[in-house]
Amino acid sequence: MVRWKIVETSTVTDEALEAIVNDWTGRGWIFEGMQFAMRESSKRPAMAFVTFTRREASHEHV
Repeated sequence: MVRWKIVETSTVTDEALEAIVNDWTGRGWIFEGMQFAMRESSKRPAMAFVTFTRREASHEHV
């Protein structure tokens, strides 16, 4: 089973994004990508969503 983790941040700087990626990959999550939410009045993103996955054992009983 693949589990997803989505981290939302309104601090969209290289340092903040690096810290998020380094923190979660250090916990065993695999970085998958980044999406940005833009504001109309600026070229700078207002928010970023950083996505990670990891495989976990399924707990479902068949």
